[in-house]
Amino acid sequence: MNLNTQFWRLTALAAILITSACQPAPTEPAPLPFPATLMPLPTPSPETLLETAAPVPEASPIPLPLAPNFSHIVMIIFENKEFDSVIDSGSMGYFNLLASSYTLLTSHYATTHPSLPNYLSLIGGDTFGINSNCEDCFINAPSLPDLIEQSGRTWKTYQDDMPEPCFSGSTLRYAQKHNPFIYFDPIRLNAERCQHSVVPLTQLDADLALNDLPNFMFITPDICYSSHDCDLNLADGWLKQQMDKLYPALEGSGEPFLIILTWDEGQSSQSCCGLPEAAGGRVATVFVSPQVKENFQDPTPYSHYSILKTISQAWGLPQLGHAADAETSLITAPWK
Repeated sequence: MNLNTQFWRLTALAAILITSACQPAPTEPAPLPFPATLMPLPTPSPETLLETAAPVPEASPIPLPLAPNFSHIVMIIFENKEFDSVIDSGSMGYFNLLASSYTLLTSHYATTHPSLPNYLSLIGGDTFGINSNCEDCFINAPSLPDLIEQSGRTWKTYQDDMPEPCFSGSTLRYAQKHNPFIYFDPIRLNAERCQHSVVPLTQLDADLALNDLPNFMFITPDICYSSHDCDLNLADGWLKQQMDKLYPALEGSGEPFLIILTWDEGQSSQSCCGLPEAAGGRVATVFVSPQVKENFQDPTPYSHYSILKTISQAWGLPQLGHAADAETSLITAPWK
């Protein structure tokens, strides 16, 4: 190799070394900032957790219905005795046993005098201006049976000593004035409907045997067993006979039911809660049912219209006549 070639090679090598020496030394990449959303949070203390926890809302109690939706409702009506003549009477031991075992309404008042307008008020919500025991004073107006049928339920009145279904008039022991259903034109003038649902009490045994009780039953003793013409002890014995048949059949259904025992009128003119100043007196009314409070007395002032109002409430029916009045108290205290 000549000297000239060697010189140029050394010159090139020196240039490479000088260029490399002038380059900056490599550095470690700068750390990226920690994203705020991923920053570790401090561990809260148990006290802090308790202070900041959202309050748990308290469970609201489910309101009870104003009246139970009974499968069956039975009404049994006696005659012409004031509250004090019946309650604690030795002549009505069975009635008083029921009154002390279930619920007794201690301030229940009949609508008026005499009998018929009280019966009309129990299923029609009014006396319709009737103030006697007339037998030809018919009424073209809706009544409780119309509403019961419209709701898909069934009804019957069982009349003791009635000669035949849909019978008009009275006999020695059957009194038409104690059968309000026959006074309403929509029932009386519909022969098929009347024959089926306005029947003698003897039909009750057949319906019990067939397990075919209607949803609503209105039972009237004859003029003796209602205590109208005979002693209280006969009415009490008759009542026990009916209850011995009815209660086991209703209880055996397993469905809620209510038996209402009351009197058409008392012997005074005591009044309450929207009734005329002279009304039908204070009467003894007992609610018999597994759904009522035992050994309970309800002192709320009620009238016959209250019974109609409560039946309508239990079954979601429109209120008829004075049952809709604000002065007519709904019966709510007895229910469990």
